Amino acid sequence: MTITASDVNKLRQATGAGMMDCKQALTEAEGDFDKAIDFLRKKGQKVASKRADNVTSEGMVLIHINENATNGKLLAVACETEPVSKVPDFRDLVQSIMDVAIAKNPANVEELLALPLADSTVNDQIINLTGRIGEKLIVHSYENVTGEKVIPYIHSTGKLGVLVSLKNAGSVDVAETGKDVAMQIAAMKPVALDKSDVSSEIIEREIEIGKEQARAEGKPEAMLEKIAMGKLNKFYEESTLLNQKFVKDPSKTIAQMLDGVSKGLTVSDFKRIQIG
Repeated sequence: MTITASDVNKLRQATGAGMMDCKQALTEAEGDFDKAIDFLRKKGQKVASKRADNVTSEGMVLIHINENATNGKLLAVACETEPVSKVPDFRDLVQSIMDVAIAKNPANVEELLALPLADSTVNDQIINLTGRIGEKLIVHSYENVTGEKVIPYIHSTGKLGVLVSLKNAGSVDVAETGKDVAMQIAAMKPVALDKSDVSSEIIEREIEIGKEQARAEGKPEAMLEKIAMGKLNKFYEESTLLNQKFVKDPSKTIAQMLDGVSKGLTVSDFKRIQIG
């Protein structure tokens, strides 16, 4: 039978075992989830299935910017309760994971979890601490942004972080401007950089929602498409970063504000992660 990546990830989240071990277990168990867990137990893998469905709404976000501000890394490690997020062992592990990310520059969470740490791997160290602390711990998010000028922001809660990459800054100091944009991202939660970056799935969903809303309001069927497209344009204005109104000066969009700081200045990329 075919073992999908989703099946493997589900077993990894439930047991804390490595990706390859989970794939092997599911293959040996012919896709049977419970038998795969038994297989891992027999192999001596650490299993944390009792806590697999627990909510991890607390944790710690770290940001690192390299010396010339051309690369930023954003890491969030989550746990179940706020007291655990303040335990030195937890905070030390998060810092150790970030240190490995800085040294090895992984592209995504999967690569990060597989990196060597201490005498094992990042994933194994997370499992070990899970056993000692007694709470579910996960790498919630990891982002790696490269650009002309990368600027960080961490919210005061320590559970929300943003990286924003600006381009065409030239000789202009854009640190404060970048921070303003990062805070805008933190507060307004844009789903994409510009209209062209919105996925087709989101566009289709918004059009369908617009039609249903218009239909519920009693609008004629012949008008639904036009009304939905109007609502889609409103969605672009509210949910794509460059078209959002600048919170500090709503008379301008983010694109207009940036161009006013320096002609051609814009955002090339951004990442926002939040725990809870």
